[in-house]
Amino acid sequence: MRLHIGYVPLCDAAPLIAAHAFGFARAEGLDLDLSPEPSWATLRDRLALGHLDAAQMLAPLALASGLGLSGPPADLAVPLGLNLNGNAVTVTNALWEAMAPEGEDLDAVARALGRVARARAETGRPLTLGTVHPFSCHTYQLRLLAERGGFDIARTRLVVVPPQHSVEALERGLVDGFCAGAPWNGVAVAAGLGRVVALGRDLAPDAPEKVLAVSRRRDGATLPLVRAVARAGQWCAEPDNRAELAHCLARRSYLDLDAELIGRTLAGDLTVGAARRRVPDYIRFGAAAQVPRADHLRWLLAQMRAAGQVPTGPDIEPMAAALYRPDILAEALPEGGA
Repeated sequence: MRLHIGYVPLCDAAPLIAAHAFGFARAEGLDLDLSPEPSWATLRDRLALGHLDAAQMLAPLALASGLGLSGPPADLAVPLGLNLNGNAVTVTNALWEAMAPEGEDLDAVARALGRVARARAETGRPLTLGTVHPFSCHTYQLRLLAERGGFDIARTRLVVVPPQHSVEALERGLVDGFCAGAPWNGVAVAAGLGRVVALGRDLAPDAPEKVLAVSRRRDGATLPLVRAVARAGQWCAEPDNRAELAHCLARRSYLDLDAELIGRTLAGDLTVGAARRRVPDYIRFGAAAQVPRADHLRWLLAQMRAAGQVPTGPDIEPMAAALYRPDILAEALPEGGA
């Protein structure tokens, strides 16, 4: 059975890429055509319109698409999480110098960013911050960073920049900073273009990041696909497989980036501010990330409400809960593993 699967070039596409590259899909009788998409909006629309059978998707965007809050209404289900964490906020070197935080801890950095953001807003030159899509944990993490720093995110310019273009936007001065997923923050730092000021896992620990969204039009393919991607995700979580995974992701047909940089990113070997840090849970794959959990759903809906993205009226939680399908994962992997 041949399936068309969409993804955006990011480390957290690893379970889909591994399912394709290392035989997990073929073992389930599936041939996967992986389609790198230029933006999350394009991926959302192609899934809704039937051009894709399934996709790596931002967890909030999957809900918004299924609820008809973003793009064409989509008949989809979310049977599998792909990863937890993986985002970071990076700013230009000039903004980092203007911030001059008094310490390396998150509160000190957030206060410094808040001071500059308020000053810029008062002079009519608000900070421009990039996010990958309005319905994303990236947007919510920028809001949480603003709250922590005591500034109003509404007094900045939030612009949408696809993650694979975030480094170019920083280099060209189109944004003062961005929140994006791995490995693009590390790419910016390695190129000497900016500093990481906050990790998503510190702003919202173990936030659900990407999920597998599947079209209900291909229900017969759902169980083998979920089984293949779940097993691939568990393989990705094993430290002994990290080097092989990094070299796979680095291929031109996938992320087309330096394998050593990707390996450091997967290992959580990061430079945050001016300090080198080891953050093992910077991005998490495997069984702990895979169950579509009710508490994750509630957290996402709370963030969507706080951002003014949920219309007033009847409670949408029951409709959202119908999109999250842990029962499909349980049927695909009744013992929770390979």
